[in-house]
Amino acid sequence: MSQTATKTRPEDRVSFAHRLAYGSGAFANNLLAGVFGGLAIVLNLGLGMDPVLAGIATGLLPRMFDAFTDPVMGYVSDNTQTRWGRRRPYIFVGAILVAIALALVWQMPDGQSDSFYFWWFLVGSLAFYLAYTVFATPWVALGYELTPDYDERSRLMGTQNFIGQLAYFIPPWLLAIMTYEPLFENMVDGAAAVALVTAVLVLCLGLVPAIFLRERLAGIAAKESAARHTDKLSGIRALFRTVGDFFKSFVAALSFVPFLKLCLATFLIFNGFIMIAAFQTYVIIYYVMGGDQAAGALWAGYAGTVATFATFGVVAFVAWLATKIGKRRAFAVSTGISMLGYLAKWFCYNPEVPWLVLLPGPLLAFGLGGLFTLMPSMMADVVDLDELKTHERREGMFGSMYWWVVKLGMSVALVGGGFLLNATGFDVDLGAEQSEQTLLMLRIFDVGVPFIASAIAIYTISTLDVTRETMHQVRLKLESRRGVPDAVPAE
Repeated sequence: MSQTATKTRPEDRVSFAHRLAYGSGAFANNLLAGVFGGLAIVLNLGLGMDPVLAGIATGLLPRMFDAFTDPVMGYVSDNTQTRWGRRRPYIFVGAILVAIALALVWQMPDGQSDSFYFWWFLVGSLAFYLAYTVFATPWVALGYELTPDYDERSRLMGTQNFIGQLAYFIPPWLLAIMTYEPLFENMVDGAAAVALVTAVLVLCLGLVPAIFLRERLAGIAAKESAARHTDKLSGIRALFRTVGDFFKSFVAALSFVPFLKLCLATFLIFNGFIMIAAFQTYVIIYYVMGGDQAAGALWAGYAGTVATFATFGVVAFVAWLATKIGKRRAFAVSTGISMLGYLAKWFCYNPEVPWLVLLPGPLLAFGLGGLFTLMPSMMADVVDLDELKTHERREGMFGSMYWWVVKLGMSVALVGGGFLLNATGFDVDLGAEQSEQTLLMLRIFDVGVPFIASAIAIYTISTLDVTRETMHQVRLKLESRRGVPDAVPAE
């Protein structure tokens, strides 16, 4: 292994201040998702809206719309040319628009019908998710091009994931805040106030990446685009070529094997976790605590809090580990530790010693903590591999489609979790009188599903050639073909 391949060049370093700037976008991004979803409970509990209509208005239809706009925004971001770059104008405008949309949609008039609230939130949710896409898609893509260095990408993504995790402390407290009588007359007023405060935070933090970061590869992307489109078209012919380019880019990304491996591994770990997320609570309540919902909910909350706090240490450790042993091995280590955590559930979820439910949490934190630290770093490597093959920079398309797969998988996992729960024979009307067979199946699914999914994910990533040596050679080839060393951020 050459020294050149292992030592980060000074010009490739992302300063701590710039890492914080990119991380502020992660906080805004996670806060938007967590708060909007957390406020949705107001539609049923605060306004008395039919939960099915509420789910359609704030979840199903907007998410279907989101699945369409994500790759479109990714393509637009990749092919935009301005004096400020490809990403920053959209991040700037998107942060403003999504803050406004979030604030306005929760300023709800009183005494209206279910039909009124349905259309109010459907239109508002569509506007919110469109603005969210305008902000988040180029923000994700910007991170892939902030540094070309293999190890510096891990440090950058570790920092942004660490900062982004802070946002997850807020959603669990939203209901308590909205129903706090000394501050609000009712839950609806509480939701309106929470939305306004969140909008201000998102506006302040979301603008930071657009203002303080610089794009390295906007010029290179422009040259590559000019080389592909030497003829100048106008009118309907230009429109048809743009549409054709979009679908070409979409299909090329979907058929790029290294990218598909990252998507598969993420699908397995994230959605293996989501699919049985509720099972942990069921096991704690009905197996460990013998059906005592209050005590079970308390211990489940403690276990979740322990895992959340542990995630911060996990993110820092995994980012450091990746710079020492490489991303594939770091992924195997972090995912393997989480598998030990799943196995530990079998022994620690013990009716005789309830406090043992706290012990698997720090091990389980390695699953998602490692996943969302390493995957963005490896995605940046995959974008380089794709450029070497296609002569195109498509950070936006790859980033948008990756998160589209995550969102699609989440929906599938939630439905799949319902089927698995039914397969256990669980009957809510039985309360504490669940059968021994049901309790056994709950425990088997709680441990087995994510364990098996994680094992397959480790194998999948082990076949991905994104080693330090490989990516160093890819960089040299790209620089040689461009005729210049890797670009530095433009002012």
